[in-house]
Amino acid sequence: MRLKEKVAIVTGAAQGIGRAIAMRFSAEGARVVVTDINTEGAAAVSQAIVGAGGLAAAISADVSDKAQVDVMFDRTLEKFGALDILVNNAAIVSPMRHFLDENADQHWWQKIINVNLTGTYLCAHRAAHHMARHGGGTIINMSSGGASRAHRGFTAYDASKGGIEALTRAMALDLGPYGIRVNTLVPGAIDTSDMKPDIKKERGDNIPLGRVGEPEEMAGPAVFLASDDASYITGHVLTVDGGMLSQQRSATVDIFPLGDFPDLP
Repeated sequence: MRLKEKVAIVTGAAQGIGRAIAMRFSAEGARVVVTDINTEGAAAVSQAIVGAGGLAAAISADVSDKAQVDVMFDRTLEKFGALDILVNNAAIVSPMRHFLDENADQHWWQKIINVNLTGTYLCAHRAAHHMARHGGGTIINMSSGGASRAHRGFTAYDASKGGIEALTRAMALDLGPYGIRVNTLVPGAIDTSDMKPDIKKERGDNIPLGRVGEPEEMAGPAVFLASDDASYITGHVLTVDGGMLSQQRSATVDIFPLGDFPDLP
């Protein structure tokens, strides 16, 4: 019960890593606000938490829209009266585009930046204003190996995640004097969508621990960063990837294969 009586918002929590973190936070005693653009999915996770004896609320929100973010925070404070933890997990990967793709939708870059980077900023900004006035709190952002390495066909995604790590450091400096800790988790290859067994094995073979990770394996590190056990940790990037970034990366773990590169005249 390391998060007993804490109030936590987890964005992008209708499935995958966000869902696992929301469920684990509840098991650790937190009251959890499950937010996602997927209204039905968020409601299902909230119901699962309540069914297990926890306290939760589901709020539909697009984190790239400031008005919706404000409503999400207003409703959280109306229901629980406090906010101690924010997990900025909401993100999108698609559309995947090769940098030279001339036929790509011109809005693809902005769409990914708006959700991943601007969405993180909007949620963190609103949370920080509350936390700074009420004794502090903790913000956990979600990055990717693409922030420090690169994926094929993921220009905008990798740029957004690199920005999140830079934002984490900047926020940690600005918010530390107000008792707010800001850290980032870096997931590796996590099975968030029921990978086919052959793909799961192929990707796992290139990871030092010999397998891809499960969403629940991100929840423990999130609890640690949110708890008093991490009371002197801020501005930190914690990688949870089975050792993948410690090696020369094999191309077989990439999602965007060479066969999808554009042919240029």
